[in-house]
Amino acid sequence: MAEILSALRSLMASHSPPLHALIVPSEDYHQSEYVSDRDKRREFVSGFTGSAGLALITKDEARLWTDGRYFLQAMQQLSDQWQLMRIGEDPSVDSWISDNLPREAAIGVDPWCVSVDTAQRWERAFAKNQQKLIQTSSNLVDEVWKNQPPAETNPVIVHPLEFAGRSVAEKLKDLREKLAIERARGIIITALDEVAWLYNIRGSDVSYCPVVHAFAIVTLNSAFLYVDKRKVSSKVSSSIQENGIEVREYGAVSSDVALLASNQLDKDTGLSSGRNDVCETGTCEAEENNNDLIWVDPASCCYALFSKLDAKKMLLQQSPLALAKALKNPVELDGLRNAHIRDGAAVVQYLVWLDKQMQEIYGASGYFLEGKGASKKRSETMKLTEVTASDKLEGFRATKEHFRGLSFPTISSVGPNAAVIHYSPQPETCAELDPDSIYLFDSGAQYLDGTTDITRTVHFGKPSEHEKACYTSVLKGHIALGNARFPNGTNGHALDILARIPLWRYGLDYRHGTGHGIGSYLNVHEGPHLISFRPQARNVPLQASMTVTDEPGYYADGNFGIRLENVLVIKEADTEFNFGDKGYLSFEHITWAPYQIKLIDLSLLTPEEIEWLNTYHSKCREILAPSMDKNELDWLKKATEPVSA
Repeated sequence: MAEILSALRSLMASHSPPLHALIVPSEDYHQSEYVSDRDKRREFVSGFTGSAGLALITKDEARLWTDGRYFLQAMQQLSDQWQLMRIGEDPSVDSWISDNLPREAAIGVDPWCVSVDTAQRWERAFAKNQQKLIQTSSNLVDEVWKNQPPAETNPVIVHPLEFAGRSVAEKLKDLREKLAIERARGIIITALDEVAWLYNIRGSDVSYCPVVHAFAIVTLNSAFLYVDKRKVSSKVSSSIQENGIEVREYGAVSSDVALLASNQLDKDTGLSSGRNDVCETGTCEAEENNNDLIWVDPASCCYALFSKLDAKKMLLQQSPLALAKALKNPVELDGLRNAHIRDGAAVVQYLVWLDKQMQEIYGASGYFLEGKGASKKRSETMKLTEVTASDKLEGFRATKEHFRGLSFPTISSVGPNAAVIHYSPQPETCAELDPDSIYLFDSGAQYLDGTTDITRTVHFGKPSEHEKACYTSVLKGHIALGNARFPNGTNGHALDILARIPLWRYGLDYRHGTGHGIGSYLNVHEGPHLISFRPQARNVPLQASMTVTDEPGYYADGNFGIRLENVLVIKEADTEFNFGDKGYLSFEHITWAPYQIKLIDLSLLTPEEIEWLNTYHSKCREILAPSMDKNELDWLKKATEPVSA
C-alpha cells in the first residue's frame, strides 16, 4: 500500500499543474454502485473493499470517506496509513479540502469517474479559498496499477419481450415524447441499467449486475449505442439495428457528444428512425427549431462528457428513464412475483439443510427448539463456515428456472460479523458457524424474469432475552412499514420512521436506509425512489407498480446483528374513504420465507401483528408447498404454525 501511495504522490508532483490532492472515487465512467474489477481503483489504492466510499490522497495524508454501513469494515481493512472519515459524523470531503488544503490548491480527479452534481458541488466548496478542481487527462491510478484487470468483453444479449414486457420501439417513442415536451433535441444516457432497460439488452460486464458497459444517445431522429463492438454478435447487431439504433464503438461517445452539442450528430448518420414517432402532425421542423436543449442527468452523467456541452443549452435534470424503469409493467411485475416464489423455495430449502447440519455437526438444538449447543463437532472436514454455507444457498438457487447468478455478494454472517452491515465473508478469514450465535444472511439472485433480495436472521441455539427483544423490535418495524397505507404523493422519507419507531422505544436504531427499488433482471439497488432518513428520499413520491424493499435492522457492534427484508410492490389501496381525492397506496409482499418464531418475544406483539404474522406464514405454506419435497414441506409447516400471545 505504501508503494502505491508513494507512486501516486510522485505522479501528483509531476502533474501540470502539480496536484496538492488526488480524489479517487468508487465509481466507474457510468457512476455505477457496483463496478467491474478493472474499475475498482479506490479499492486498489486503499484496500477497502466496500461498494461505497471515496479516497483522498494528499502530499502527506490518505483519508477514506464511507457511510454507516461500512464503518466497522473500513476500520478492519484500512492500514495505519489511512484515516477513516465517517460520512454523517466527520466533515465531508469538499469541506475538509476547503478547510485543510492551502489557498489555490489544485485537486485532481478523473472527470470520467465523477458525476456533474458532485464535481460542481466540490467546485463551489473549493472556490471559497480559490482552490481548483483539475480534470486529469488520464487516470493516475491506472498508471500505477501494474496488473490492472483487462476490460470485460462479454457478449451483449437481447432481453426477450416475454420478460421485458415492452418493446424498444415503445420505449423510444415515450422517451422522444418526453424530449419534445422538455424542448430537448437529444439526451445522453450514461447509467448502465438505463441503457440496458431502454434497448432491452443485458450482459455480464459487472459482477452481479446483468449490464453492458455502454452509453446511449437518443435524439428526436436517431438513436446510438456506444459499446465495444467485439461484444455484439451479428445476430444481436441486426436486432438492435432493426429498432433504428446505430451501434458505435464505446470510445466514440466522446466525439459524438461534441457533435451533438454542435447539432452535427444527426447529420452524421443516415438513420432517421423514429422521426414520425414524435412528428405525426407535420410540425416537425418547427419542433426541431424549438427543441435546442441536450438532456443530461447530473447524478449519473460524468463530468468529462458534460464538459463538451454548452452550459446554456443544457437540461440538467433526472433522466426520464429512471422513473420509467422503476414503474414496472404488468409482465415485469408477474415475472418478479414468480422469481420470488422460486427464490423463496430456495431459501426454505437452505434453511432445512442448515437446520439439519447445525444439529448433526454441532449438536445444536436447531431451528425450533431452544437449548445450548453441545459443541460436538466431529472433525475439520465437517465444519460449516460463512462461505461454505452461502455457497450451499447459491447451489439451491442455481437449480431454479431462469437463474442467471447472484444479485450481489451474499452477506453470510455469524455473531459479531452480523453487526458489520455489509459484511462480505472471504474463504481465508470467514468465521465458522456457531450454534450459540445469531446467523444473518442477506442474499439475492438474478433470474431472467426478475431480481431478488431477501434477508433473514436465525438462531440454532438459545437466543438471549435481549436478542429476542431486538429481533422482535425489528420485526415490528418491518410489519409496520409493510402494512402502511398512505396517500399518493407520499415519499419514502415520510415512511422511513414507521420501521424505526419500535426500535426508538428502546433507544435503538440502525445506520442504513430502510428500502430501495429493485430491478427487473437488472440492478438489485434501483432508484429513483427510496425509503430512507436521507434527504434524497424526499425527491420522488412512491407510486403504484414500483418495487421497494422493507429492511429495518439492529446491530450490536462486536456482538450480533439483525435484519429482516422482503421485497414489496406498491399498489393502489382499497380504503373506505378518499380524503382529498388523492387516492391511497399500500404494499404487497412478494418475498416468501418464514420468520423464526423462536427469536420472537410474542408478548411484545399486538394482536394485529400476530394476525399479520400468521396470515403471512399461511401464505408462505400455500405458495411454496408445490416446490417442496415431503421433508421440506414438513419443516415448512412446522416453521409456519400459527402462534398466539
